[in-house]
Amino acid sequence: MSDWSGGDFDDEFDEDEDDDDRGSTGSVEIELDSDVTVDDPAVMPLLRCGEVELLGRMPWSSNGTYLVRVADADHHTQAIYKPESGERPLWDFPAGLWRREIATYDMAMYFAWPVVPPTVECDGPLGVGSLQYFVPAHFDQHYFTLRERPEHRRAFEQICLLDLVTNNTDRKGGHCLAGLDGRIWAIDHGVSFHQEFKLRTVLWDFSGEPIPADLAADLARLLDEGLPSSVARHLDAFERDAVLTRTRAVLAGGIFPHDPTGRRYPWPLV
Repeated sequence: MSDWSGGDFDDEFDEDEDDDDRGSTGSVEIELDSDVTVDDPAVMPLLRCGEVELLGRMPWSSNGTYLVRVADADHHTQAIYKPESGERPLWDFPAGLWRREIATYDMAMYFAWPVVPPTVECDGPLGVGSLQYFVPAHFDQHYFTLRERPEHRRAFEQICLLDLVTNNTDRKGGHCLAGLDGRIWAIDHGVSFHQEFKLRTVLWDFSGEPIPADLAADLARLLDEGLPSSVARHLDAFERDAVLTRTRAVLAGGIFPHDPTGRRYPWPLV
């Protein structure tokens, strides 16, 4: 069984590295005030060009994270706005965590894994940042309540591989949403893509199982074609190289990796 506990993939466990949203775990289902669905072709133009109105700050966020209304002449929706001005400084990540939110969405889209809500750059009321389509969800659900459901296995496999490739340092259970559309959505990717291996995730249930052939083929295509420009533009040269190194390591193992240390978990877990 392959593991990611030593050699080039080892790092010192750091309990301070928790900068992203913890996600809502209340029992309320929030209805989306939107006239476009997540798959509507109008969503991306709306997010990119619509007027942004602040509605309020999201709870349980260590960085400035805001619910906003985005509208143009034809459509409107709610979205999550993360301005750089609201970021808490980190010792190991540069300012501009919002770029990593966008890079993760673009990485998922490159693989054709629809598990990250549409995310774009936004110069909003509080300055430049990321803007992500707000997914209405069952906010009392999370990875630990959803992982045994066979209909969600495919999405969780994709999220697991995406986290390995992007080096997600904070995949909490609450960052996996059960959308009212029946789909699983992954959110909160601001502390991803570091050049040093810092993976922390709750998605270890697939350890030792073969990576599905079609998902492995998606990863292999990245090695053949190189990092897409939509992702590369948000990363420095070392981070770009590290994405390919991690992808190569995942494919070489052929299975979902194992962490025998038991230390590669975020805190809190949800």
